[in-house]
Amino acid sequence: MTASTQHTGLSAPASGQSIVIVGVGGQGTLLASRVLGRIGSELYSDVTVSEVHGMSQRGGSVVTYVRMGDAVASPIIEKGQADIVLAFELLEALRALPYLKKGGRMLINTQQILPMPVISGSCAYPEDIPGTLKAKNVDFTAVDALSAALEAGNPKCVNTVMLGVLAASTEVEKAHWLEAVRALVPAKTADINLAAFEKGFAAGCSKQL
Repeated sequence: MTASTQHTGLSAPASGQSIVIVGVGGQGTLLASRVLGRIGSELYSDVTVSEVHGMSQRGGSVVTYVRMGDAVASPIIEKGQADIVLAFELLEALRALPYLKKGGRMLINTQQILPMPVISGSCAYPEDIPGTLKAKNVDFTAVDALSAALEAGNPKCVNTVMLGVLAASTEVEKAHWLEAVRALVPAKTADINLAAFEKGFAAGCSKQL
């Protein structure tokens, strides 16, 4: 598993946290948002999770907002307000860049899933997205979460790999994350999802050095 990074840490600031999760339909963004919501409820008194679009459309863009704080005024995260963008696909990360606030951070799966316009030949998949982000001085970590998920035993566990990457940059004890993942994934997939989380956590920790 390979990773590249430029970053700062995520803790539990008094002002709360706004996290945008992006990917394509079928990548498990809803599960990730539920895990984040559970973790957020341990840190703050108010947590909202909002699916914006695409969840029922496999292969379509998906955006989910997770806001947490002592008093969340709105479930919507406007452009320039996200502390974290958690991206399960490379192009979706680029599309979500406008959400990122100054001083915010992106955690990105380097997997490429070709959208229909690219498949049909009407447009091209952008080249060197990590290079574009570096040129814009974006603070990010890029991880090959698909390879990690395959190593764990299921390519559908990209979401829990990326949760592990996120968890490694927080001050929340890993045991709380593991408990949340175990509680929210189907029981028969718990061991594989936990293994995927551990791989993501290890990758995230290696980037903190």
